[in-house]
Amino acid sequence: MGDPKNRKHRGKRGHRPPGSGRGGVSGGLTLRRLPGEDAFELVYPPCVHRREADMEEARAMLDAGEIDVAVDELRWLLEGCKGLLEAHRLLGEVALADGDLPLARAHFGYGYELGVKALPAAGLQGTLPYSRPANRPFLEAGKGLAACLVRLGEPSLAAEVVRQLLALDPSDPLGVRSL
Repeated sequence: MGDPKNRKHRGKRGHRPPGSGRGGVSGGLTLRRLPGEDAFELVYPPCVHRREADMEEARAMLDAGEIDVAVDELRWLLEGCKGLLEAHRLLGEVALADGDLPLARAHFGYGYELGVKALPAAGLQGTLPYSRPANRPFLEAGKGLAACLVRLGEPSLAAEVVRQLLALDPSDPLGVRSL
């Protein structure tokens, strides 16, 4: 694929998150029960772990204000690993900062949907605590999605996301009740 930093920036308007409008979402995420607890954490596919150094580089680019290069890097990473929830969350934050609520909703929503698909259909018999680092990108994407839905005039959808997040971590460390 080449170095993403050498590719021309395609612009925010033309980008769609992977899988949007193209069938089902599949990120290879699963759950594992934490020993001795009624709690779970997300387990990511191997492609996520192989891209950790690239994610650190993308975070550093964002921190340095190199937004366009970081966005290209994150998009490139997602092309090879759809289960990279943190990349979706970061792209959602960039879109939100740019005032592009539909794109922010798409990225946050895609990351949230990936996490929801890892949950059992009959409901999780336990929590998915934010205190576990593996759960944070999913829960943060959910909060971002709920915030976007509120701003886009979709309060009932936002309330549904908030209810799900509170069921997963009733301690509400992200303050989603206030949404």
